[in-house]
Amino acid sequence: MHSYDEPVYLISIVSSMLNIHPQTLRQYEREGLITPSRTEGRIRLYSQRDIDRMKLILRLTRELGVNIAGIDIILRLKEQMEEMESEIEHLKEQLREANLLGSVPKNKAMVRKKSRYEIVIFEEKK
Repeated sequence: MHSYDEPVYLISIVSSMLNIHPQTLRQYEREGLITPSRTEGRIRLYSQRDIDRMKLILRLTRELGVNIAGIDIILRLKEQMEEMESEIEHLKEQLREANLLGSVPKNKAMVRKKSRYEIVIFEEKK
């Protein structure tokens, strides 16, 4: 079994899997929407992550009618959101550790669960 990020699929396999022309994959690469790995012989190799990204791109174009510029914006925003969610998780973990160690008084930090995110509120010292 291959890892999610391991580039193992040739362009012909990916185009067959996704039912698209290989030229479409090349176009999306030129537009910067996907970046497959390359062998020393310059052969494109795609990972499962690349394939899942292509599935999202195809859904946006086929089902929602989004153009390439819109897809680029959507993908960039998605990446930014994922980075921010990761940073939030890291900060929440740091806060939990600080609270467990007693370095942050309990009345100084509070975590409230709101939908998918937790909001951290710090009280001002008076």
